[in-house]
Amino acid sequence: MNILFLTFTKIDDINERGIYSDLARIFKKKGHHITIVCPVERREKSKTQFIKKESYSLLRVWGFNYRNTNILEKTLGFFATEYQYYHSVKKHLKATKFDLIFYSTPPITFLKTINYIKKRDNAFTYLLLKDIFPQNAVDLKYIKKNSLMYHIFREKEKKLYDVSDMIGCMSQANMDYILENNTSIKKSKLEINPNSIEPLHINISDDRKIEIRQKYKIPEDKMVIVFSGNCGKPQGIDFLLNFIKKNTNTNAFFLIVGDGTEFKKIKNWHTQSKLLNVLILNKLQKKEFDELLSACDVGLILLSKDFTIPNFPQRLLSYLEMHLPVIAATDTATDVGNIIEEANCGYKINFGDSEAFQQKIEYLYNNSETFHEMKKNSWKLLNDKYLVNVSYQAIIKHIESKM
Repeated sequence: MNILFLTFTKIDDINERGIYSDLARIFKKKGHHITIVCPVERREKSKTQFIKKESYSLLRVWGFNYRNTNILEKTLGFFATEYQYYHSVKKHLKATKFDLIFYSTPPITFLKTINYIKKRDNAFTYLLLKDIFPQNAVDLKYIKKNSLMYHIFREKEKKLYDVSDMIGCMSQANMDYILENNTSIKKSKLEINPNSIEPLHINISDDRKIEIRQKYKIPEDKMVIVFSGNCGKPQGIDFLLNFIKKNTNTNAFFLIVGDGTEFKKIKNWHTQSKLLNVLILNKLQKKEFDELLSACDVGLILLSKDFTIPNFPQRLLSYLEMHLPVIAATDTATDVGNIIEEANCGYKINFGDSEAFQQKIEYLYNNSETFHEMKKNSWKLLNDKYLVNVSYQAIIKHIESKM
């Protein structure tokens, strides 16, 4: 089958590691030809490119900056994407008939392209719902609930749900939220299709772990608690910084590695605080990051208490892949903490609860049997629920039944 995948995540090569490249790659492995449409930001000073390879194609569409930029350019980019993707697809993919088109949020502005391919090719349409917008922007106070901007985006959101033949939600809470707040959507149109990966099987020796820690000047005898990935307003990073400053457990060492709109603030905080129990690193290449993560002990998830939508952070999979117990300090809308606790691979606490955070760290450090049991359960949870074949089967079953 010919398959079209629209994403706002940059993909240079299908063999990269990540939730979208992993998913695209399994379609290729199963014998389908997949065409990926993804952005190239203006800061890269590159034009729109169509790259056709033997087993897949890549259409990189020029657009505005959307990472580590101001809210104005990001908003402008979301609006412009609808027309940039549409015209690029129409120009470069006019000779290819697609059986299936799937796409991920954010953004919600692929509508014009989806409608065009669906009508032209009678293609099956599948939405991977990774972000509930514009409500997340309301929660973070980027836009007001009753503003013109909100209503414009909300109409686009409704139309996107309407044009999608199926909607894959990341978790049960995610699905329940959509049904409760979009009464026109039938339950049969929704299913759980979580973030998923093709995991590495990394099992480093104690000696190698020490070597990695020495490379980054991380203490060999401490429990390393890592927060990785995007460091932005959604993570409510101030809670973590305040906690690190007040932390009383001398056996804990904190590692923050990533990028995002709050990252400069984090580095300035570290320079001023002069704390010795924390290391701040800019985003690393995937291979280097995996190696570093494998030498850590506990993964940390943060979600601002202001969220009313049930987010499900992608970083969870990275922690599970490296057999790390997870502490999730989140809002009350998400069910990620419940899933972690049900699988006995970590703990959930309410965002902002420093006392509970302190207790969980101390318990993991002082109870090696529980710690090692949770390490095993992290790997088990990943293999039970979040392998890329789960997402592939969820999507392909619909198009196979149709054909």
